[in-house]
Amino acid sequence: MQPRNMSMSGVVDLAAVKAAQEAKAKAEQARADAARQGGGPGAVSPADLVIDVDEAGFERDVLQRSTEVPVVIDFWAEWCEPCKQLSPVLEQLVVEYNGRLLLAKIDVDANQMLMQQFGVQGIPAVFAVVAGQALPLFQGAAGKEQIQQTLDQLVQVAEQRFGLTGLIVDPDAAPGAAQDAAPAVPAGPYDALLEAAVQALDAGDFGGAVQAYKNVLSDDPGNTEAKLGLAQAELLHRVQGLDPQQVRQDAAAKPADAQAQVAAADLDLVGGHVEDAFGRLIETVQRTAGDDRNAVRVRLLELFEVVGPDDPRVIAARRALARALF
Repeated sequence: MQPRNMSMSGVVDLAAVKAAQEAKAKAEQARADAARQGGGPGAVSPADLVIDVDEAGFERDVLQRSTEVPVVIDFWAEWCEPCKQLSPVLEQLVVEYNGRLLLAKIDVDANQMLMQQFGVQGIPAVFAVVAGQALPLFQGAAGKEQIQQTLDQLVQVAEQRFGLTGLIVDPDAAPGAAQDAAPAVPAGPYDALLEAAVQALDAGDFGGAVQAYKNVLSDDPGNTEAKLGLAQAELLHRVQGLDPQQVRQDAAAKPADAQAQVAAADLDLVGGHVEDAFGRLIETVQRTAGDDRNAVRVRLLELFEVVGPDDPRVIAARRALARALF
């Protein structure tokens, strides 16, 4: 999910003009059809276009919603004066786009992990997620005209490249009505334990989260959500209390020290530098032998679990690890 570039043009495939035009036409037709039907049960009120998001709801409120509408993310904090100037402008503009954008506001003080995952260096910082793909838009205060130009590009990319139809806005809809109308999903056998793990993560009790995920896996070793959650919780637990500057100094001074490189790789990953973390450990595998080498290999496999087995960076790193070992 780590953003890779600051240019909207990098998202657009200029060679696919015909496909882009067809996707845009389908998106516009879908919006027109829904509008003729009076919004329908899935329509949202204008108030639903600006939402507060935390780590627990990020997948539902941002990643899942980004498959139907581009989600603009506003990283802010109460003490940040430029944020207080920028946020009202973003809120006004998103409402004016009438369902073609959704604004997710994230308080960085309460959601440090999301801030780290996006590689936010300062606030205000504005990102977007389109069809599950994250990209940075701009950092710092910006004028309304500049922001609108950026959002125009974002809407164009979403329609042309991904065919996103956006949301249907009904001024008469009650706030939250679309979510309230969603069918209830039966609770699974481990939902309470998984929720306890999420709450522990939110509270910074990484040890408690680790134990909660292990409780699920003791009964259901194949539980995908618990396996991913455990890998993430263990990573956060390991880096808790580390001195980043000292860890970096040790890693630079001792390139063949397995423990120093493993600690630095953990920090790399928490900071969103996935490829740096993988590359560091693969190079360390090449430099070490015996128990040290195996410890580095095991840690690398654990970090693969954090990122996810289908991620292209994991697939490429697995190949590189195989070459390093054999």
